[in-house]
Amino acid sequence: MRQQVNNCLEMDKRKDWPVFAESRLLFNRCNLPSWVLGSLSFQRHPQALQLDGVQEIHADLFRRLQTLPQAEQRMQQFMDYMVVYFALQSPEQAGFHAGIRIRRNKADYLRMLRGWLFDADSREGAVLKGWVASRFGLLPRYHAGPLADQEGESYRHYLQMQSAGLYNTHALEGQLDLVFGYCQYELAQRHPQQTHLCLYRGINKIGSHDIVERLQGNRLWVLLNNLNSFTSNRERAEEFGDAVLQVEVPISKIFFFNSLLPGILKGEEEYMVIGGMYEVQQLRHPL
Repeated sequence: MRQQVNNCLEMDKRKDWPVFAESRLLFNRCNLPSWVLGSLSFQRHPQALQLDGVQEIHADLFRRLQTLPQAEQRMQQFMDYMVVYFALQSPEQAGFHAGIRIRRNKADYLRMLRGWLFDADSREGAVLKGWVASRFGLLPRYHAGPLADQEGESYRHYLQMQSAGLYNTHALEGQLDLVFGYCQYELAQRHPQQTHLCLYRGINKIGSHDIVERLQGNRLWVLLNNLNSFTSNRERAEEFGDAVLQVEVPISKIFFFNSLLPGILKGEEEYMVIGGMYEVQQLRHPL
């Protein structure tokens, strides 16, 4: 896997690739270190991202998916597998019983995704941002407030929400690992030979974002939160802010998109994108 790191950096000789040390962890559970996958070089020259053990532990699922030609069939296979493997409809098999004071067996991957779609600063959003930090080594920058000060009230509140969201759940982070693995598999089927998707994000007050450098032609280097909502529809993005960012997002950094589970989650062509450093184009609203 280290050869992947060397290849990524060899493709980009300019010294603008590292992600800031204060925005990442030294260790993660991915095949690339955080300082590479969070870099501008990775955006320009992306590589496949794999979480430790997911392909090996769930090899049977991915073998089954390869035999199914239709996306709807693969979705049903994935959801059936999640129910059986994580005992989502049999909480007693996962150790839950009537005597448990706080029952949170329904806090599964679907609830986390729905919670994010409703409010990225919710308890479910905190769980997802914490999962990104532990798996990819990229720290959250914002959750109902800036998180740069790890001694501050906003950071303490974020940790409380994350802990509450994980409390007394069943392998919730393992469920999210498999969501990412399935998402990457499905994207490879739908976009073969493609490395990026052009996505949009509506924002307010661009100056409040972590702008690293301003370039010509309304282009910016921006340090994004470790998990972000984007859309493939520019007009939809314009409804959510006074400015729109257009970004070439590496497919390997997409955690989830709404049509991955059609009919299960409602949304407006939303994509959940892992953060880090990005070069973006700031677009003006049409008059």
